[in-house]
Amino acid sequence: MSTPTDVLFLSHGGGPMPLLGDPGHRELVTRLGEIAGRLPRPSAILVISAHWEAPVPTITSGARPELIYDYHGFPPEAYEIAYPCPGEPALAAQVHRALEQAGLPARLDDRRGFDHGVFVPLKLMYPAADIPCVQLSLVDSLDAATHLAIGKALQALDVDDLLVIGSGFSFHNISAFFAPDTPEIRAHNLAFEAWLEETCCDGRIEEAERAERLTHWERAPHARFCHPREEHLLPLHVCYGLAERPSDTHIAATVLGKTSGMFHWWVA
Repeated sequence: MSTPTDVLFLSHGGGPMPLLGDPGHRELVTRLGEIAGRLPRPSAILVISAHWEAPVPTITSGARPELIYDYHGFPPEAYEIAYPCPGEPALAAQVHRALEQAGLPARLDDRRGFDHGVFVPLKLMYPAADIPCVQLSLVDSLDAATHLAIGKALQALDVDDLLVIGSGFSFHNISAFFAPDTPEIRAHNLAFEAWLEETCCDGRIEEAERAERLTHWERAPHARFCHPREEHLLPLHVCYGLAERPSDTHIAATVLGKTSGMFHWWVA
């Protein structure tokens, strides 16, 4: 990769709640604002969201994507949120080419809009909505190694000041969010978060071992309790596949009473 890229895995919170003043998301809102304040202004943003799965990696290629309000049961204002950032067809084409050249069949979609895994964190980080954005899907097999390979393919991108965001959640057990916070639940949450921080940040771990740990993430302490389904973890795999080195920064935030982690890499 010939140009600097910031790679960020973030926990994006519950639906539109971070934008609705929910007290359980105050710390997350603060953290995302702080992160954006520390990063150089990106020329474009590529987001891998937990909320889009497709048979092959699929990229939004429209010039003016609309928003997809992919949540239910919230007040009317949740369906009036606006984030009119432009798309970036040229970046979409470059992502498509990088994936295809790496032997990963991919496709462009000029009709799909941005889901809340994109517009919720971006509205908090870059409220002016003036930075072009492209969204990349997960693959519906939810295979960890495939998502590491997707990230590695993105190393071929050549875009000055690109920000790549894996938008997921390091803890995503919906029932546990709304259950009493027992010592057992807290212990499970913290044990998995400790494993994840060690895996992503410990410079003593060789990269082959780090990739192996992420490939077999379900062996981590209480992994399936923290992620009954892995779609909110896999954006992290894409981020690591792109960076292929220890994370520069770990950022913790309490979200809905649970400890959640975010990771930043700077890739030269």
